[in-house]
Amino acid sequence: MDIAVIGLGLIGGSALRALAAQGHRVLGYDADPATRATARTAAARAPQNARWQVTGTIRDVVAGARLVVVAVPLPALPRVLDEIAATGYSGLVTDVTSVKAPVRMLVEQRLQGRHQRLAGFVGGHPMAGKESSGFASADGDLFRDCAWVLCFEPGSTSLADWLDLAELVIGLGARVVPATAEEHDRAVATISHVPHLLATALAAAAADPLAGALAAGSFRDGTRVAATRPELIAAMCGGNAPAVGPALEGIIAALQDARAKLDAPDPIAALLPWLAPGHAMRAGWPAPMAAPLEIPARPDALLRLGRAGGWVRAVAADRSTVTVVRPAPRGPGGLLDDL
Repeated sequence: MDIAVIGLGLIGGSALRALAAQGHRVLGYDADPATRATARTAAARAPQNARWQVTGTIRDVVAGARLVVVAVPLPALPRVLDEIAATGYSGLVTDVTSVKAPVRMLVEQRLQGRHQRLAGFVGGHPMAGKESSGFASADGDLFRDCAWVLCFEPGSTSLADWLDLAELVIGLGARVVPATAEEHDRAVATISHVPHLLATALAAAAADPLAGALAAGSFRDGTRVAATRPELIAAMCGGNAPAVGPALEGIIAALQDARAKLDAPDPIAALLPWLAPGHAMRAGWPAPMAAPLEIPARPDALLRLGRAGGWVRAVAADRSTVTVVRPAPRGPGGLLDDL
């Protein structure tokens, strides 16, 4: 497949490398000339069967592409979509942005709304990354075994486009999780965006030299993502503010409850029931999975699968079914009994 990747940072650069290694003809573009030069040098050093090309303009990178992968931060997205629209591109577009509802709105306004022939769009977000950024950190194996959300919006997303993109992503070693944009944004607010804020707050609170000297595993694990560039954290959390705000309020309330328990006559005993639910969730994560099965490739079935914590691992050649993995049912009448 002819694929264009716009934005060659950690995620875009990793997608460029991974897609080229799978045999696709891949063209890349980045607004930064130094990044383009680095990517060209890396392409010359890559194995002959896993090379890519880097262009100097968005017009050049999308020309002839069947799929365009947009891998820029949310603040840069309006300009990039405007430039894609100006080319008259009418193929399939996806993105890797960590917030989905604002991206969907921008695509509808700035890309699809300006076409006589509408470009297809499937929002995406690979749950993979590092605290380091830039093309120098890109890794073609970054997506292996990661969850890659592909959004399906009933009434607007083409099922054929979704299945084509799912098959492509599975080829990179990822697990395809179906969800709507709003469902995605609520989920990542809790498991990704708020943790970035908590990690940053904890790291800032440990500025004392003695604390730094004593910091070990729990501090390292709890603050790893605080090393992410602040502008990236601001873009993901601010871009998802409607979901991050309530999620953060819930965490603050829970911490205030813990603070109150420290003033109890027996704070050790008071903390135990507060700690139990989180311990149980973390000890049981990831959930045990049932054996793979085939389900119809229908929007309702796909979205039920994602809501239940499952993912797609293969798409049938005739596109009528998908092979899925899902958590083991919790007994008769369980959420997944009728998948």
